[in-house]
Amino acid sequence: MTAPATTSPAAPGTVGDPAAGNGAPAATAAGRFSAGLATTPGRLALATTVAVVACLLLGVTGFLAGSGQSSALHDAQRDAAQLVGTQELRNDLVSADATATNAFLVGGLEPTEARARYEANLTDAAQAVPSLAATARGSGEAADLATISDAVQRYAGLVESARANNRQGFPVGAAYLDQASVALREEVLPTLDEVAVSTSQRVDNDMGSVSLAQVLLLFVLLGLVALGAVQLWLARRTHRVLNTGLAAASVALLVGGLVAAAAVLGGNGVARSVASGPYAATVATSQALSLATDAKSMESFTLIKRGSGADFEESYQTSLASAQDLLDEAANAVDGDTGGSSPQDLLAAWDAKHAEIRKLDDGGDWDAAVAAATSTADDSAGAAFTAFSDRAHAEVETTSTAAVDRLGSAATTAQIAAWVALVLGVAGAVAATAGMNVRLKEYR
Repeated sequence: MTAPATTSPAAPGTVGDPAAGNGAPAATAAGRFSAGLATTPGRLALATTVAVVACLLLGVTGFLAGSGQSSALHDAQRDAAQLVGTQELRNDLVSADATATNAFLVGGLEPTEARARYEANLTDAAQAVPSLAATARGSGEAADLATISDAVQRYAGLVESARANNRQGFPVGAAYLDQASVALREEVLPTLDEVAVSTSQRVDNDMGSVSLAQVLLLFVLLGLVALGAVQLWLARRTHRVLNTGLAAASVALLVGGLVAAAAVLGGNGVARSVASGPYAATVATSQALSLATDAKSMESFTLIKRGSGADFEESYQTSLASAQDLLDEAANAVDGDTGGSSPQDLLAAWDAKHAEIRKLDDGGDWDAAVAAATSTADDSAGAAFTAFSDRAHAEVETTSTAAVDRLGSAATTAQIAAWVALVLGVAGAVAATAGMNVRLKEYR
């Protein structure tokens, strides 16, 4: 009787071991990869891959850096223009209030010129609100601007009531004017200030995004270093100094890298110089104009109150001091003399006229003080303020145009550089592949 057959367990690592069967493909692939790198053709193939990736890395990161900075610069350009528009809207409203208040002093039918100026300011403000709301970034700002439109209409209605009663000599006209001024300063101007603050914060964030694009330049440098390393390895391996394809790729990457770096670094420099130069001057001058115009309203209210306007005179002095400080900041932000009297000198000249008005009123000659405040003669307080206002508006227009133009130009340059880097990166990858294939053919 024969013994039953026995089956020995398969030894580990044989075909019968499931674990060995699962690990065999991975081990085989790794082995083939290691064996390939042990040969010159395998190393050439790996070097080709590194060269192509280096070229594409430079092209793509150069494109992202340039296009990203271009987008940030366009955002800064748009938000800066939005901020200037918001402040100009505020100036139009404050100017309308100052004109209406000053005209109220005349009594009866106000001067035609003053009425036309008031209506022009109010019309400009009414037209600016929907335009700013349409370009506002965020539903909150658009909603705030919508409420401003309604508040401005209420303000205009109160001024008309004050005007109608003043024309007939009714004292209640002053009460309507007070209500209009309170509505403007407690409803409209604080809302506009909030919109201006949020817009200013966005401009600061945009400028920060412009700087962040410089980080991507590190990857551009990495691409250049990697391609240089491939060339050095190939020269040592083949004992040939020049590979035409790699040399062409190196030139393409060097040019693309330099173009991207110059545009991105230059764009960052432009953003910083604009932020501390024309943009800063625009914001400061516009704010100074608004404060000075508000001070002009306080001058009129001091006279309207006839002996009980001390608080308005205090507000005048506070606003004027702040305006002078802002004008000094604006002057420090821009270089060069634009010619003519500076806004600071013109504001000081108007303040001197105001001091004369206060001297007359404090001396008991209220009629003479009102006449001096409402006069339109060439040497009057009104003419002095108009000279300041016109010069401040001109400064705002000049500096805001310079800021917007410079940001726009830098954005265009960055976008062009982005495409140049991408095209040269792809061209470099093609040239590197062609150059390495020449060496690979030698082993086939």
